Amino acid sequence: MSVDLVGFLGVVLVAYVVPGPDFLVVLRAATEHASKGRAAALGAQAGLCVHMLAAATGLSLIAARSPTAYDAIKLLGAAYLVYLGVRALLAARRAARERSARGWASSDLQDGPGPDGPNEVGARSRWRSGFTQGFLTNVLNPKAALFFISILPQFVNGDRSMTRQIFFLGSLDILIGIVYWFALVALATRLRTLLARPRFRHRWELTTGWLFIGIGIGIAAIA
Repeated sequence: MSVDLVGFLGVVLVAYVVPGPDFLVVLRAATEHASKGRAAALGAQAGLCVHMLAAATGLSLIAARSPTAYDAIKLLGAAYLVYLGVRALLAARRAARERSARGWASSDLQDGPGPDGPNEVGARSRWRSGFTQGFLTNVLNPKAALFFISILPQFVNGDRSMTRQIFFLGSLDILIGIVYWFALVALATRLRTLLARPRFRHRWELTTGWLFIGIGIGIAAIA
């Protein structure tokens, strides 16, 4: 199988390095708990598996040529990102009210139980939440589907089986992504000590919340 691996790897690495919805979802999940971050990463790559299978069977091409289907996927993805943003803002608001009741000074001196404290959700629920967020964010992103039907075919050999080459390059993309996301999770978990402080956690929730909403609105606004 003759494919342009060098060119393909370069495009894939650039695509992962440039922050997008997946990046924000994985990063935010990782700052809550390392296992949730890894689950979000695996969820995002599972979404890529769906796009790869769809591209191999021609479904993505049909959706891309149908403005109605494309717009529906785009708006669903945008709505989900806005939903995640609103949840983050509501969490920040609830936390602010609790700290206000206790007093800002005392809350800053006590880090509290943090993400690993006794109030965190069970491991299974945390993993499911992270995986679902990563999966839905990716699978509802039409740009991910377009990558497999517009950019990826540029690196295949037209004299060979297109389906086999799509599976090969797509699988390579997914494996690279897993390594990249897990490295990001390892770095992001170092922020958890800082984010355990109420003031910083509040600002982080506000920042990520508005970023989610902004990205969602931006996706919906793209013609």
